[in-house]
Amino acid sequence: MSTRRSFIKNISLAPASLILPTILSADNNYSTPYKEGLIISTWDFGAKANEKAWEIISKGGKAVDAVENGVKEIENDPNNTSVGLGGFPDRDGIVTLDAAIMDEKGNAGSVCALQRIKNPISVARKVMDETPHVILVSEGAQKFAISKGFKLEKQKRSTVSDKAWKEWLKKSEYKPIINFEMHDTIGQLAMDKNGDISGACTTSGLAFKMHGRVGDSPIIGAGLYVDNEVGAATSSGLGEYVLKTLGSFLIVELMRFGYSPQAACEEAVKRITKKYPYREFQVGFIAMNKAGETGTFSIHPGFEFAQCRAGVVTNVKAGSFL
Repeated sequence: MSTRRSFIKNISLAPASLILPTILSADNNYSTPYKEGLIISTWDFGAKANEKAWEIISKGGKAVDAVENGVKEIENDPNNTSVGLGGFPDRDGIVTLDAAIMDEKGNAGSVCALQRIKNPISVARKVMDETPHVILVSEGAQKFAISKGFKLEKQKRSTVSDKAWKEWLKKSEYKPIINFEMHDTIGQLAMDKNGDISGACTTSGLAFKMHGRVGDSPIIGAGLYVDNEVGAATSSGLGEYVLKTLGSFLIVELMRFGYSPQAACEEAVKRITKKYPYREFQVGFIAMNKAGETGTFSIHPGFEFAQCRAGVVTNVKAGSFL
C-alpha cells in the first residue's frame, strides 16, 4: 500500500527529468551542433555587425573574433547614439563606455565606465586574453588600454549627442524612454563552423545616467552569458532589471534543462514583470542554442534582432509580454 511517506521518498529518488515540468523534458542533446554559421545581434542595426562577423565566420574564422569585430562596426559608427564615443553622455556631459566579451572556453573580459577609448570591446578582449582578471573599470581600464596601444581620444561629444544633452539640461529630468530611437546596446552572439559559440556586448549606457553608473552590458551573467555546451544569451534595455535577475545566465541555464531559446527568453521576461510590476521600461533578450535554434522576447513591442544564418541576413521581430 502506497503511503504519503513512501510517495515522497520515491519522488526524491526519481530522475529530475521525471519531476520537472514538461518543458524541461525537451530534447537538449547538442552532440551534433549547428555548423553552418549563425550570428544574431540585438536591434535592426545589428545587421551591419552581422555582415562584418560573417566575413570572418564564412572563411572558417572563430566566433570570438567574429563578435569582437562585428560589434566594433557599431562602436565606430559616429551616428549611433547608444554605442561608442558617439553615444549620449551621462548627466555631467561625459561619455562613458561599457563592454564585455566571452569565448567558447568560458573566458571573459569586460570594462566599465571607460572614457576616451574608441573600441571598448577590444579592450575587454585584452582583459580576457592578457590579464588574470575579468573586469577593469574607469581610470584603471583606461590606463590598461593605453598600455596596450589604444589611442586616447579627445573628450568630445558628437554633434547629435551634444545637442541632446544640452536640451536635457533644461529640465534635467531622468526618465528612460522605451525603445528610444529604436536602438540601444548591441549584443551579438555567434556560432562558427566548428560549432563553437562566443558573445560580445557594448554600449554607452543610458542617456544622461548618473556619472559612474554601470548597467548590465559588461556584467557576465547579466547582459551576456555563453556556455559552449548549451548556448548563449544577451540583452538590451534598462539594465538595472537585467542585473537584478541575471537574465542572460538564467536563459542559458533554462536551455540547459531543455527549454528552447524562445521559451527561455519568454521565461526571463516574465520573471522580470512578475517581480517588478511597474513596467514602464523595456528589456529584450535574444538567445541561441547549440543546435542553431534562436529566440527573442521583450516586455514591450518594438524590440527585434538581426540574424545571419549561413550568410542569409534577416530581421526578426520579438514577441512581447505587453
